[in-house]
Parts: sequence; structure tokens; C-alpha cells
Amino acid sequence: MQDEIHLKVLRLLQDSPQLNQREMAEALGVSLGKTNYCLKALMDKGYVKMQNFMSNHNKLAYSYLLTPKGISEKAHLTAQFLKRKLAEYEALKNEIATLELEVKHHI
Repeated sequence: MQDEIHLKVLRLLQDSPQLNQREMAEALGVSLGKTNYCLKALMDKGYVKMQNFMSNHNKLAYSYLLTPKGISEKAHLTAQFLKRKLAEYEALKNEIATLELEVKHHI
């Protein structure tokens, strides 16, 4: 589950690095605290870095950028996520086929 939220954050940051943590939390559908915790973990692992816009009048303006290591991790997590979802899809297809047979035999 942690990998899934990390993937969601990495994907979101790749598309919208200018989002603040509150906006990220809203986009992800998680609490601000969870977003902060996840970002800190990703930064500690070297997947994301925070950049301050020094030219901006608002000195609190940051962007979160994926590092090369973060881009690689995002690709790895995406492949894992896809593999897991394809397995779930196949299991669901098999369950649907079984249910259709049961319904067919009882009609």
C-alpha cells in the first residue's frame, strides 16, 4: 500500500511540481499529514527534491522535482503496479466467467 501512495505522489509531482502540500493532499484524497509524511520519505530516499523559487516575491513558493533516481523509481513502481493490476484483472475475469456459468446453469 505504501508503494501505491508513493507512486501516486511521484506521478502527481511529475505532472504538477508546483502544487503545495495542501493541494497535493486534496488531489490524492489523503490527509495533509499523510502527504507530508510521504513527501519526507520520498525526499529522504532521494526521489524528490524541493526547490525554492528565489525570484518569487513569495519566499514560501516551492516546487517538488523528481530526481533521476525518482524517475527510475516511478518507472519501477509503475511496472509493479501494472503487474499487480493485471493479475487482479485476470482473477476478476475468471470470477465473472464462473459466476456467469452458475447463473446459466440455474436458469
